Amino acid sequence: MRFQGQHAIVTGGSSGIGKATAILLAAAGANISIIGRTQSKLDEAVGEIEAARAASTQRVLAIPADVAVRDQAEAAIARAIEQLGPPHILITSAGIAHPGYFQELPIEIFEQTMAINYFGTLYCIRAVLPAMVTQNKGHIVIISSGAGLIGIYGYTPYSPTKFALRGLAESLRGELKLKGINVSIVYPPDTDTPQLVEENKTKPLETKAITATAETWTAEGVGKEILSAIEDNRFAITPGLEMTLLNRLHSILYPLLDRYFNSVIAKTRKRDGVTG
Repeated sequence: MRFQGQHAIVTGGSSGIGKATAILLAAAGANISIIGRTQSKLDEAVGEIEAARAASTQRVLAIPADVAVRDQAEAAIARAIEQLGPPHILITSAGIAHPGYFQELPIEIFEQTMAINYFGTLYCIRAVLPAMVTQNKGHIVIISSGAGLIGIYGYTPYSPTKFALRGLAESLRGELKLKGINVSIVYPPDTDTPQLVEENKTKPLETKAITATAETWTAEGVGKEILSAIEDNRFAITPGLEMTLLNRLHSILYPLLDRYFNSVIAKTRKRDGVTG
């Protein structure tokens, strides 16, 4: 098996895409370290990951940490390497989203989202690189979003952080390739996760109307795309036709999508009597 005996570190591994991918990697023979903020969720995830292992000798480690805090992120990565050995794969899935109207959202939401989504990713990559450079191999998978390809109404705290991850991945790709380390970036569409449930609680009506017709993926489906891309050493991971087209034809599609979004927004505001 391609992943047998490898050590995969997954941030945000206690839920959503991170947990689903960790389960699939365990089923493929990998040892797993998951990093998350909540111990109870980590413990539950460990049970699911262990149940999926290909062999009872595989190890699963749970490390509580907030990746937005640099010291905690670095300590978590160091502990994972100390206990399970040099990392072959890093998947940065930790992230949050809190949609809403730009002027109504507290500035702290913008700061927290950037801290977790962007800097939480950057800190973990920097922490894992020395070990990967030493062994002259590794694969880093950065979880962005479809909202990292095109700005979405109501996602002003979130979209910029995911755009930033695209810039990071594209900048790192060539630099790390020289060191034997591959980089991939994932642009998931709406995915059936606890995070999406939380997002729906604060989504503006206009945002709900824009996203209503989009296909919703399962976390396992996105995880399978990630494993396939690692095996094929693909840079851009775009689950589904919509994300594939958006990634490849962004500049051509944007004017059409912008016009469509504006039409949906106008109709929704008129229907629901939204003003201001």
